[in-house]
Amino acid sequence: MKILLWFLIWLLMFIVIVLGIGAYLSPDGLSHCENQPSTQDSNCQRVDAVVAISGGDTRARTAEAINLYKNGWSDTLVFSGAAADKSGPSNAEAMMMQAISAGVPVSAILLDETSETTKENAANTADLFERNNIKSVILVTSAYHQRRAGLEFGYRAGDAVKIINHPVKVDNQWSGWWWTTPTGWWLATSELIKILGFYMGVGR
Repeated sequence: MKILLWFLIWLLMFIVIVLGIGAYLSPDGLSHCENQPSTQDSNCQRVDAVVAISGGDTRARTAEAINLYKNGWSDTLVFSGAAADKSGPSNAEAMMMQAISAGVPVSAILLDETSETTKENAANTADLFERNNIKSVILVTSAYHQRRAGLEFGYRAGDAVKIINHPVKVDNQWSGWWWTTPTGWWLATSELIKILGFYMGVGR
């Protein structure tokens, strides 16, 4: 009986930890909004730009940003990311081509083609926001990466830009079943360590 009780306690603790990590890493400011913007809440209103940063499943991140654009959340898309292969186009350019193929006009797209880290994504797009008078954005990245990306973007942009988090819930690296794979645990653990480093001021 005691063994069963301890098993149930540990099982409950495991479930709480898994759910807690998943929820912490993937804040979603649009979770209570409809598919299209409205006036019911400040987070559910149109923004000046939708920003997607490359890395992980870049195509899924780009597709989510395109979906938001088509649903009327903004008239501007911002793609950020340097070339993974230095002999080829930047990730941002590849994201732009994906958007153009989906019917987005090139005039609606802004690029940051030099960022190689999340910190650089945040810093370089902050400059881009200032140059283009962008005061509010929806930030799109993978679910496991959303918390850290939001922290970096909020820190670099400061009070000048409102950052609304919106993760891709499922991509080729992450899903609600992330805890069943070694990759899921590696991503979760590495992100938690990097978030701790952010709060400790490492690399600022």
